[in-house]
Amino acid sequence: MKTFPLVLPLLWLGPSLPALAEAPPLQLAAEYAPHHNPADYLVSEKLDGVRAWWNGRQLVSRGGHVFAAPDWFVAGFPATPLDGELWLGRGRFAELSAVVRRFEPVEEEWRDVRFMVFDLPASELPFSARVTALQRLAATLNTPYLRLVKHHSLTDAAALAALLDKVESEGGEGLMLRHRQSRYAPERNQDLLKLKGFQDAEATVLAQLPGQGRFKGMMGSLLVETPDGRRFKLGTGFSDEQRRQPPAPGTRITYRYRGETATGLPRFASFWRVRRELP
Repeated sequence: MKTFPLVLPLLWLGPSLPALAEAPPLQLAAEYAPHHNPADYLVSEKLDGVRAWWNGRQLVSRGGHVFAAPDWFVAGFPATPLDGELWLGRGRFAELSAVVRRFEPVEEEWRDVRFMVFDLPASELPFSARVTALQRLAATLNTPYLRLVKHHSLTDAAALAALLDKVESEGGEGLMLRHRQSRYAPERNQDLLKLKGFQDAEATVLAQLPGQGRFKGMMGSLLVETPDGRRFKLGTGFSDEQRRQPPAPGTRITYRYRGETATGLPRFASFWRVRRELP
């Protein structure tokens, strides 16, 4: 008698895919340049977090994925849209990324996360007035998980440089400048600027190259490729643990650098982190 293999239905026992919402209309930053007058802007620390948009019901990533935040985390949030970042603190991006990417939230991991709000995008007010409106709104809320980003008034480029030095010396990433009279615009423009003592960019790992000397038996450098096809070796910025378990080929990483060489390659390039943000 002819027999047939027993076929059982496949049961998916893992978490569901993250929910999708409409991608938020985010305002994006241009680069600060010397011709900009710091006195025209309100300045805040550039947080090393994950961009998030509160649509009045859910926290959504820049790509439109709904963050699986616990109900108690967002329970006290207002019905109006807010623009901000999910943040754990300076130097904790990798830890935060792991927390917010989970399809099912681990509640204890969310206890230290804060939604740091820096704008009120639905308002037609100029930015300086939106900050005041945010302060009034925050005063009516009863939640420890929503905080407002602090904005500074600076007089000139020297004061801006001093604040940048202070933030970076304390482990911060850089500064954001928002024009006092600007309206919220879902595009990249000169009303929102970013300023860092270094530049950063992304590349894809092509190969892991063996180390020598102290790094013998570990990864010595990564051969990486930028989106426009430039290839170079990235050999600094790694911990010993990262050298023992380096990013695999195909991984997208972020590196820091200071300007470019005459041949167009990044100068003083240093590994920063694996890119793990939601799309």
